[in-house]
Amino acid sequence: MPQTRPAAKKAAQKPALKTPARVDRRPHEVRIIGGEWKRTRLAVADKPGLRPTPDRVRETLFNWLASLAGAGGGELPGWHCIDAFAGTGALGFEAASRGAASVLLCEQDAALVAQLQSIKTKLKADAVRIERGNGVTALERAVAGSLQAVFLDPPFENAALYAPALRAAARALHADGAIYLEAPQRWSDDELAALGLEVFRYLKAGAVHAHLLRHRSNAPA
Repeated sequence: MPQTRPAAKKAAQKPALKTPARVDRRPHEVRIIGGEWKRTRLAVADKPGLRPTPDRVRETLFNWLASLAGAGGGELPGWHCIDAFAGTGALGFEAASRGAASVLLCEQDAALVAQLQSIKTKLKADAVRIERGNGVTALERAVAGSLQAVFLDPPFENAALYAPALRAAARALHADGAIYLEAPQRWSDDELAALGLEVFRYLKAGAVHAHLLRHRSNAPA
């Protein structure tokens, strides 16, 4: 009687490896750090390239600016400012919260402009003006020497914006004012000197290189 071979065992099937879900580390809201609207939260729209300045970087930045203003409590009394690539408006609304006399928020995206208008209305931010348009063009229109603070936070992937924005900002900057530049790399002293600027303060936080710039004649020795 022929022997029956045992049935071949089926290979044990390993569970398929699941690709880990991509974690969205972008913040869904940011908060105003100080001033009249302290702790107010601002929504961050789900837009490609929208990258609001981190809270702790903004806190350091406005401490730096307050030291230039010579005011206590991080205030910027009477300052005229522009947030040239406004996005969420976190930088511009922070300046207004701290007593700036005027703040222009310039943004090209229509949906973000509508969101900025909604925040302005909610806060009754009379010192804030919102304009849909090109931030470099807005800087070029500004009266020379009229701005105490210029906030430059262009999309990191649009490297072509940086040099013309800095050039226009340097022309519009008050003798005692400062430019905040947020970039994906540190700008060299030679690059800034060619624009008549110099680093006053600098920090790196993750992928963010935060520069506070002044006219070369005002930078400390």
